[in-house]
Amino acid sequence: MSEYLGKLHETAIRFPDTDIWMDSCGEEELNYGLERGIVGATSNPIIVGSVIKNELATWEPRICALIDENPEADEDEIAWKLIDEIGALRSKKLLPIFREFQGKKGRLSIQTNAKYYRNTGKMVKQALHLNSLGENMQIKMPACEAGIAAMEEVTYQGVSINATVSFTVAQAVCVAEAVERGLKRRKAEGLPVDQMAPICTIMIGRTDDWMKEYIKKTGIVIEPEALEWAGVAVMKEAYRIFRERGYATRLLTAANRNQYHWSEFIGGDLAQTINYSWHKRLNACQVEVKDRIHDPVKEEYLQELNRLEEFHKAFDEKGMRPCEFETYGAFQATLDTFIAGYDDLCRLIRGYMIYPLPAPEPSLTKAAAATQAEAQLKTRQQI
Repeated sequence: MSEYLGKLHETAIRFPDTDIWMDSCGEEELNYGLERGIVGATSNPIIVGSVIKNELATWEPRICALIDENPEADEDEIAWKLIDEIGALRSKKLLPIFREFQGKKGRLSIQTNAKYYRNTGKMVKQALHLNSLGENMQIKMPACEAGIAAMEEVTYQGVSINATVSFTVAQAVCVAEAVERGLKRRKAEGLPVDQMAPICTIMIGRTDDWMKEYIKKTGIVIEPEALEWAGVAVMKEAYRIFRERGYATRLLTAANRNQYHWSEFIGGDLAQTINYSWHKRLNACQVEVKDRIHDPVKEEYLQELNRLEEFHKAFDEKGMRPCEFETYGAFQATLDTFIAGYDDLCRLIRGYMIYPLPAPEPSLTKAAAATQAEAQLKTRQQI
């Protein structure tokens, strides 16, 4: 019998610089991951919505209690109280790792309101609040012009950031430079930086998604397999630059779409956040766990990808200016998804506000009560 509980567990043990995270703050997901060597986790309103639905017996009573305890609060206020509470609670599962690695690992990334993407001040204010929820929080903000300015400021104030809604080398370099400026300001005032752990995500699967959408829109025909390597190429280029320049910020891969999004980065000094479904798939796969971080993307794939203007924007360090980040197709699509996910969470809470739970019927069996609760949830989701 193997000493490893799957391929990701083997990666975590054999390549400790290649951090494996769970792209969820669900209890089942975190327990599964912690048994297999994860050293970080992520949260956002979409994830929180999934956690509530998967753990309804736990969170439905708490939603109702929050509504009762805050009679003048609207659905947005209740949503953020819930996001705060789940984030603070689940971050505790990672505290032993956080303390063992003195802040460099064991963090829960929690996201500011995606609707604030144009407002630096609002992001800074919320980031400081979210950071206060636990000693091992890491605050996610979008890699757009306003978000990058916010990252510099909160880094100066001692917050470890995680840049999100990020798909390109240009975004990653701008994030890293902003963090360097924030750290320089802290050091100039004698403030500690040794336990800070800034991260920049590149959502490589969504980079691939956008290239595929782009060729649909333009009618360009290219080698299909090349499209599976766009995000890998972008990430490897960003990794090369980060290593050459010695940035304090580490890179994080996200949004897995194929096994390359894990296997091609084994051996790198970076992190990978992987959702529960892909954890299970990769743990059960037959791909060899070996160092591939310095393996180049095949030249034939790069030649195909270089025919796409949108790939140049993603791959070239100067492919876009910060003022252009929020007009990039992958940014627009992902931001829209994040905001829609937040709206879904608010709609779920609205259902409990407008249609309070009826008192349980003593005569119902547990099975009947569960069926009734499921039907009520479906009704609330349709509001």
